[in-house]
Amino acid sequence: MFIIKLNATDSTNSYLRRYLAENKVEDYTIVVAKEQTQGRGQMGTVWVSDACKNLTFSMFKDLSGHVVEFPYYISMAISLAILKALKSLNIPNLSIKWPNDILSADKKVCGILIENVIKNKLESTIIGIGVNVNQTKFDGLPKATSLKNITGVHFDLDEVLFRIITYTKEYSSLLQAGKYEAVKREYESNLFRKDKPSTFKDAEGSLFSGFVKGVTKYGKLMVILEDEILKKFDLKEITMLY
Repeated sequence: MFIIKLNATDSTNSYLRRYLAENKVEDYTIVVAKEQTQGRGQMGTVWVSDACKNLTFSMFKDLSGHVVEFPYYISMAISLAILKALKSLNIPNLSIKWPNDILSADKKVCGILIENVIKNKLESTIIGIGVNVNQTKFDGLPKATSLKNITGVHFDLDEVLFRIITYTKEYSSLLQAGKYEAVKREYESNLFRKDKPSTFKDAEGSLFSGFVKGVTKYGKLMVILEDEILKKFDLKEITMLY
């Protein structure tokens, strides 16, 4: 694979997108930055990370050789790859908070931002990953933690990167082999608070209770409400409170 290492950039996803516009890019090309000045998260949020302490990178995945009919399966596969990589580093109590935050217990250790490149069909994807590795203070972010905070171990960033790439290739192979349902089942079995009573807030700010049951192939969260009705929610429609 081809790895571009940067001291600093605005965002690794943005850098890789610009690089893609001007160069022929190999599958699994990686851009790693010691510091992001404008790191991005889901729905326009900002990804805050101390320089040189965490793993912030983006990966180019070529999808031109096979059809991915439902792009959310890519998100499922990447979430599982990171989960498995962190398990291999002995990080405990891991789960996936829909759609693709990785938690240890109820604290966030990793965020993922996937930006698909679609022309006539889904041709490629840029996968941005931020893992809190060796940072120990998260002022104003009570739900954030790091691998070092959890274990007391100082991790080598390249080792964490290598493990994530290794398992990304494993789960990408499952998608290429058409094992979509196997990926979906494993993803759902690792969902945070699956089958447990949870409180949610809708887009209007109203609170309601329900049980997470799984996801659709389009990436909507399936929740059983108090009246036993199954409802499907998009990312902008619901927030889990925990």
